[in-house]
Amino acid sequence: MASFSNLTIGIAVASFTVFQLLFHVLSSWVSTRITPGFNNLSQKRKIEWNSRTVSTFHALVVGGFCLYILLYDDAVNADRLWGDPSIVKLNIAITTGYLISDLLLIIYYWKAIGDKFFVMHHLAALYAYYFVLSKGLLAYFGNFRLLAEFSTPFVNQRWFFEVLGYPKSSKANIANGVLMTVVFFVVRIAVMPIYYSHVISSFGTEAFQRLGFAAQSAWIISSVVLDVMNVMWMVKIAKGCYKVICLIGQEEAKTHRNGKSD
Repeated sequence: MASFSNLTIGIAVASFTVFQLLFHVLSSWVSTRITPGFNNLSQKRKIEWNSRTVSTFHALVVGGFCLYILLYDDAVNADRLWGDPSIVKLNIAITTGYLISDLLLIIYYWKAIGDKFFVMHHLAALYAYYFVLSKGLLAYFGNFRLLAEFSTPFVNQRWFFEVLGYPKSSKANIANGVLMTVVFFVVRIAVMPIYYSHVISSFGTEAFQRLGFAAQSAWIISSVVLDVMNVMWMVKIAKGCYKVICLIGQEEAKTHRNGKSD
């Protein structure tokens, strides 16, 4: 029978509360002091701004924690299906609080930040993380998925530059765009062969059989759903990066011609 420890529940509730506070209070308060352009945004844009600020904060926290676990948590890395999930549970509890908080905000502010793909993403992740938090299963794979969060700050920064009116040809925008494309590819696409090789290598083992059909299906289905969306987003990001690179080439050619004409 599934059960959640008091510590897990406490961290998830605390996480939910902190992220709600960040969205409703702290994001606007900090943004007005460091970015004058924030006050000129429409109400819908301010809602999305706050949502993305919270998203970036969450990504930095759990992404760093995730990397630490992959490098130093020997128990989880030694047994990917049944390894001691104690440390991983803390990280996933933080993410669970964030996902529930963000899901409620998406629904409540649907006209401003509603996105069916994000709803699917959050529900798929919560479904998979339920088995990690309640039964202690698949801690390695649950934590591995959080590597994807390293791309989130760059994706959000692209949007911040756009609403603040930064030209697409600006050095800051170009640098962020290239970094966003590279990091997104590395942590969401390039890691797929590693992730799925570990998945496939577990098939048929005694440890895999012990998981049960519910955990097995949740693990595989959620992974596939999340990665289909990652590929779709990667295609969009790559197209955007290509346009920026073309824009740079056009600007350089124009400058070169003007230099010759002078």
